[in-house]
Amino acid sequence: MTDRALAVVRAGALTTVQDRGRPGHAHLGVPRSGALDAPAAALVNRLVGNCPGAAVLETTLTGCTLRPRCAVTVAVGGAPCPVTVDGRPVPWAAPVRVRAGAVLDVGSADSGVRSYVAVSGGVLVEPVLGSRSTDLLSGLGPPPLADGTVLPLGRPGGRHARVDVAPQPAPPAELVLRVTPGPRADWFTPEAVRAFTSRVYRVSSASNRIGLRVDGPALERARPGELPSEGTVLGAVQVPPDGMPVVFLADHPTTGGYPVIGVVRTPDLPAAAQAVPGTPVRFMAVRRR
Repeated sequence: MTDRALAVVRAGALTTVQDRGRPGHAHLGVPRSGALDAPAAALVNRLVGNCPGAAVLETTLTGCTLRPRCAVTVAVGGAPCPVTVDGRPVPWAAPVRVRAGAVLDVGSADSGVRSYVAVSGGVLVEPVLGSRSTDLLSGLGPPPLADGTVLPLGRPGGRHARVDVAPQPAPPAELVLRVTPGPRADWFTPEAVRAFTSRVYRVSSASNRIGLRVDGPALERARPGELPSEGTVLGAVQVPPDGMPVVFLADHPTTGGYPVIGVVRTPDLPAAAQAVPGTPVRFMAVRRR
């Protein structure tokens, strides 16, 4: 096996390979997938000299521990967390040189949910439909990392950034999601539509890469029954029978039979990826563009 590889010592709660995803295949029933906090993933790639779309590692809450088989430059961003090399603290959100055989530990998030680990050359697992991303819903791409997994790395393509630290947005203390009403808002009572855009919800611990689930006022239907299955998009807010809105994220299904009360603007979704359970959520109605 090539020496340009990365061994997983500790996989953490959920660590996956992610890049920009595989958009354009919804007609085949294939979700978009890709990094939930795309700006954070692109930033750490720039810090180590990769192209913005190179594959990185996305950790969830508890980080991961890695051992490169060759000298590499790494950067960790997204959710702030402690980072060490062979037990010694190194900067977060900055390029760090790691020698072959050293242990890089990405600790548990101090705030936020998902940290991103870029390695010079990028993670070079086999692409599926043009992407190296793990898709938890369809099963496409590499499986979530396990202890002992060995990941191939590409050849470095550029120089790493010359910065001490790269500013990044803090995880949200309150998540404000701009939402365009429809296409099935008429399936809900006027009171439910008003509650949706005026009441405060909170992020549920049941959230995952498929959808951001919230707890709060249940939204009452104006009409009974279910819709025939229809196409859904990134950011769609679907409301299942319990009345609790679900914001579709990167691994969302491409079709669904529950009514969609609105669609969240795409630029607001990276913050949703970093909202910890209990974070207040407000849906703010905006006009169609």
